Formats: sequence, structure tokens, C-alpha cells
Amino acid sequence: MKTLHDLVNNTPAVLTILIFFSTIVAFVSSRVRSDIVALCCMAALLAFGIVSPKDALAGFSNSSVVIMLALFIVGGAVFQTGLAKTVSRKLLRMAGTSETKLFFLIMGVTSFVAAFVSNTGTVALLLPIILAMAKSAKISPSKLMMPLAFASSMGGMFTLIGTPPNLIVDGYLRDHGRGGFGFFDFAPIGLVCFVAGLLLLYPLSKFFMGKKSKLKENDEDGHALVELLNEYELDSFIFKLQIGDNSQMVGKTPQELDLHRRFGVTLLEEQRRNKLLGTVVQETVSANTVFSSGDVLYALGTREHINELVQIFNLTLFAEETREDHAKLDFYDLGLSEILISPESKLINLTIEEAGFRTRNNVNVLSIKRAGRCISSDVQQQTIHSGDMMLVHGAWSDIKKMKTNLREWIIIGNPDEELENVALDHKAPLAAGIMSAMVMMMVFSDQIGIPPVTTVIVAGLLMVLLGCVRSVDTAYKMIGWESIVLIAAMMSMSTALSSTGISDFIATNVVQGLQAYGPWTVLVGVYIVTSVLSTFISNSATAILVAPIAWSAATQLGVSPTPFMMTAAIAASAVFALPISTPPNAMVMNAGHYTFMDYVKLGVPLQIVMGIIAILIIPFFFPF
Repeated sequence: MKTLHDLVNNTPAVLTILIFFSTIVAFVSSRVRSDIVALCCMAALLAFGIVSPKDALAGFSNSSVVIMLALFIVGGAVFQTGLAKTVSRKLLRMAGTSETKLFFLIMGVTSFVAAFVSNTGTVALLLPIILAMAKSAKISPSKLMMPLAFASSMGGMFTLIGTPPNLIVDGYLRDHGRGGFGFFDFAPIGLVCFVAGLLLLYPLSKFFMGKKSKLKENDEDGHALVELLNEYELDSFIFKLQIGDNSQMVGKTPQELDLHRRFGVTLLEEQRRNKLLGTVVQETVSANTVFSSGDVLYALGTREHINELVQIFNLTLFAEETREDHAKLDFYDLGLSEILISPESKLINLTIEEAGFRTRNNVNVLSIKRAGRCISSDVQQQTIHSGDMMLVHGAWSDIKKMKTNLREWIIIGNPDEELENVALDHKAPLAAGIMSAMVMMMVFSDQIGIPPVTTVIVAGLLMVLLGCVRSVDTAYKMIGWESIVLIAAMMSMSTALSSTGISDFIATNVVQGLQAYGPWTVLVGVYIVTSVLSTFISNSATAILVAPIAWSAATQLGVSPTPFMMTAAIAASAVFALPISTPPNAMVMNAGHYTFMDYVKLGVPLQIVMGIIAILIIPFFFPF
């Protein structure tokens, strides 16, 4: 199909074009979710017989889609273990109160994190940290929020897994019998564009974004739980102990030792290290718990009683820890919750011990709040009154079970939400090891003979099986299903553009119009088309639509398709002009107090400069 007449007389091609532009309009309007739009597009192509059911559904088994799905879990585990936050916070602290240092560190740290996990997740992670640091340094957030969003998009251009368009064009090359891109093949282009963006953004952000704005306080992970400990005045009643080799507690149970009656001490939890995996197992202390050497215990009691226990049983008393969240308890598997005693409760006038919170509900009552006063000593012998507020401690699963007993008490707050906000930081080293191994295996995939899709699937499974995510349900929630369905369903349009000859038609006309000026000029055409499309619709959808056109253009020119596919990937990601261009752009709009024109002022010059640089350097690294 070489002429417009051929195109008009090709019914499947005409229908495909109508469906294509209808899809673009639906994407731009944003009135319908993007994944629903993609499914409607796929259904229309199926209904008109333009693609077969096999071709329509092929996207859902495409290796690029499977890799992205597994990467959502890997990236989610990096966030849930607190690994990304810990690394980012430590790096950003190097800036102190210097606006210049903070700007360059934000750009560097953000782009580094975004090279390995999603740009949306990167911004969600760093935004509260950077807002807090901006407040401490008395710097307007408007000078930092847009650089944060833009740096996350630039970081995605560093690696194969940094952003979906990279994986999409890589998969297209592999599906068409060409060698795909290596893990760091994008890095030279990405780094040059990043440096250029850095040098351009710094003066522009200072010039245009010097607005004064108020900052809001942002909670840290687990902050509400820490506040509960402080609110119930438990700072001086919780102690961390360790059982030594020579302790008389080794091999004994709390029931045998009768610790509460003898010393007035309640053992809340036990932490035991798994030597094989280097992880920590956290459990409540029951009457039948058998103590072992090396166990770490958290105990509730007065300092006098704790000191007596330490001396008699040869225990180690830890000095008070200076942790960032000031917590004296860990909340990985065990948590805290407030309960309010109901006026109809049968527990009224019973003591805490008689009520059997520990034996029936597997939780400990740490403190009671009554008439504005906290009771934290000799809690087990306190009589329960109507309206008492109690702070209970136990396994999250046991706390959630208490929600069903509304006759006796009411759970204050939402334990499920509290649990989701707790970082599994004891799993951070394990997550770091899995992530590092995954990256190394992807870098050397050709040498070791293991395809990237296998590596990423195994990494995702290990994150789940080894507890770097809280549960299988949590792992499913980490997956951006809207993005997965969008990409998989839109691949049917990519197939239709190729099978109906539309991509060949566009490529032929682009090549005929520009071939006199050489492949470099055709490359410019591919970049402009991709960049304009990606400004208004998702970069994933753009990459899927442009990939067959870029391939056909290279084929008709008789040159390597690699630079054209690289151009399509970079152009799809390097979009900054509008708040709707990328999710990170939209995420920082309120935090930075930006207007639509703020994005135009900073984003348009940056998008143009990045495009010029990319077009100039891509052929040097990937010759025609």
C-alpha cells in the first residue's frame, strides 16, 4: 500500500484509522480510564475482524508485559521494606540547608531510584521527604517539586527497566528477530540528556519558580503508632532485653518462670534471628514460649523491676535507641491499636487479668487512659471501667480479629491502614540482595543464557516468598493493573497498524518526504511524532503505536532499526510540557503550587532541548 488511493480502498485500514483516532481522542479527553479505552480499542479491532483473537490477546503474554508486571512487585518490595526511603534519606541529608546542593542531590537521587523502579513510585516515595527537607531549609517547594518530577522521567531513560517504552521497543526488536537492548544500553543517551536537563533546569527553576508557599507536615511511616506510645506515656516503661548464653531463662517458658507475679514485668514480644536468611522473626510471648540464647525481648515494667529481672537472669539491657521514628517497638508483624470499652461490655468491673485479653485475644494491654490520666503501672490488676481507652499490643492478625467483638469494645482507627504504613525494614538487606542479583543477571543475560523475563519473574517470586512484601494479597495490590491492561490491550493496535499496511504507508511517505535529507532527518520526524503524541497520551501507548512506524521507516531506508527504536523510546519518555504529560507531573502540581503555565515555562524548553540533544547523539551510539 503505497498511495492514499490504496489506503482509502483498504476497508480494514480505514476502520483501523478510525479506531486509532477515536482511541487517541478518548485518551486525551481522560473521561474514561485508560485501560478501559485500550480494552475498547482491542474489542473494536476484534469485532471488525481486523485482528484475530490470538493476535488481540498476544499482548497479555508478551514478555515485556510480564517483565513490567513482575517489576511492580520488585519495586513495591523495595518501597515496603523501606530500602528506597533509607537510601534516599541518607543521600539527601548530605545537602544540609543549601538550596543548590539540595537541588542537585534531588535530581541525582531521584533519577537513580527511577532507573530501577517506576517513576510514579519514586515520586510518591521522595515527595514527603523532600517537602520536609525544604521546610527545614526554608526553601520554597515550588523550586524543588517540578525538578523532582522531571528527574524521575529522566531516570527512566538510564536502564532497560527504567520505563515501559524502553521495554516495549526492546520487545518489538526481539519479536522481529533483532537483538534487543542491553540493560545499560540506554545509559549513554540518558546520562547526556540528564546532564543537559540538569544544567537547564537549575537556572529556569530559580527564575520561574521562586514562589513563596506554605509547607504541610507529612507523616512518616508508622508515625501514628509512635504517637500512640507517646500519648499513653509509655516511654519509660518499655525496655529491650537480650537473653545470653548463661541465662537461666534459656529453655524455660514464662509460665515456668512466673515473671509477672515475681517481678511485675510483662514480656510483650520476642525477636529471633533466622541465621540462614539473616531475617528477624517477630512473635508475641505466650505462656508456652520457650526462650533461646540470643532472643531479643521487649518488656513492659518499671525500670526498678526490669533491673531486678536483668540481674537475676543474666540478661543484657539495651541502651535506649536513638531511632528516627523514636519508637521503642517494631511493628513488622506485631502492632498497636486503641480500643474503647463499650457501656454494655461484660468486662466492666473485671481486672485486665480477669478479662483474659492475653489468653483469649492474644494481646497485651499496655496502658489505660481514664479521665485524661494514663495508667501504665500494674496494668493487669486495674479494674475495667465503661469508657476506658486501652492501648493493646499483639499480632496484627489478632488485632484485626478484635474488630468483630463490637459488644465488648470498639477498635479506634483502622489496623489495616496502620499495617500498610509500616516499613518492613528488617527485610531491607534481603530486598537489596535480590534487587542487586536481578540487575546483575539482567546486565549479563546474554553471557549466562538466562532471559530477562525469567530473571524478573524469579526476583518477584523471591520478594513474596521471603517476606519482602507483607502478603500475596499485598503483592497483587502493588501491581499497576491499569498500566498492565493498557499496554497489553494496546498491542493489538500495534499489530493492526502493521498488518493493514498503515505503518508501512506512514513510513513510506515520511521516508519519501525526508529521504533526500538522509536518515537523520527521518529520525527527527520519528522523534517529533512520538514526542507530540506522548505529550497528550501515555508514553506506553505512544511507544506501542510508534514502534511499527519506526521499524518500517528504517526498513525502507535500508538502515538499522536500532537508532529509530531508541529514538521512539527516548521521545516517549522525555515529555515535560504539561501537567497531564506524565503521572509524576500531575503528582507534584499541588505540592509545588503550580499552574498550567508553570509547566509550559519549564517543560517546553526542556522538552525541546532534550529532543535536539537526543537526535544529535543517538546515531553516534547506535549508527544507521
